[in-house]
Amino acid sequence: MKIADILKEKKVTLSFEVFPPKVQSNFETVLNTAKELSSFKPDFISITYGAGGTTQANTVDIAEQIQKCGTTALAHLTCVGSDKNQIQNVIQKLKSADIQNVLALRGDIPAGKTKEEATIPGLEHASDLVKILKENDFCVGGACYPEGHPESANREEDLDNLKYKVDVGVDFLTTQMIFDNNMLYSFLYRMESKGIHVPVMAGIMPITNSAQVEKMVRLSNAFVPPKLLAICDKFADKPEAMKQAGIAYATDQIIDLISNGVRGIHIYTMNKSWVASHILQNINSIVEASR
Repeated sequence: MKIADILKEKKVTLSFEVFPPKVQSNFETVLNTAKELSSFKPDFISITYGAGGTTQANTVDIAEQIQKCGTTALAHLTCVGSDKNQIQNVIQKLKSADIQNVLALRGDIPAGKTKEEATIPGLEHASDLVKILKENDFCVGGACYPEGHPESANREEDLDNLKYKVDVGVDFLTTQMIFDNNMLYSFLYRMESKGIHVPVMAGIMPITNSAQVEKMVRLSNAFVPPKLLAICDKFADKPEAMKQAGIAYATDQIIDLISNGVRGIHIYTMNKSWVASHILQNINSIVEASR
């Protein structure tokens, strides 16, 4: 099923994200995690895409297995490290596996390379990939940065780029991880003012290990509120307490987002099915009541 159709049917969606293993010997472990997440009956599960190596093939394989479990899959696809023939080969694999939904991304530039070195002309931006995917009748998602893309000169430029990406065919957007809901609300207002009206799903990363914070901020440019920093500081050396506090913080975020009319909740599980399970115990009735 296309995610655009799911969004038409439901006022609020709930989804999870997993990433393929970096080492092929861990494939079955990740696949089992994906199947367990599927058993929680999310609206869809997204599967990330690695730049090179076996993770690219694993994305399609895991997506196919998720759909066999009865859950809609959203396969990530990136421009970085690919040419148009490689993209077309992946598209054919996706079609053969009956994957109808793709998240179009430029991808991270490898360390030590420039964007020009990591991409080819005509595939420098996610919007280039969006056009190809729409020509092949996919439902296409895009990424957005409520606090601004790290490479954009300013937020206005970032919104201009986002609008172009939506105008060429993006059906819905998923945010990078947010820890302060007010950042998202401000972003949604600015999006509306810019004339961007597609559904937006809020990316939530439950912090269950205080060491995650520094890495996540570096990757996503996310602002971490003093409240969350205090939690991480207090429970840094108390792992079970940190897990419980991190789940509680994410739960509070989700309840607030749903209460304020956000269309979707997308949980970055970090391949931990227990994270999704604990959060679902806290919000199941809230999600159902909002649909």
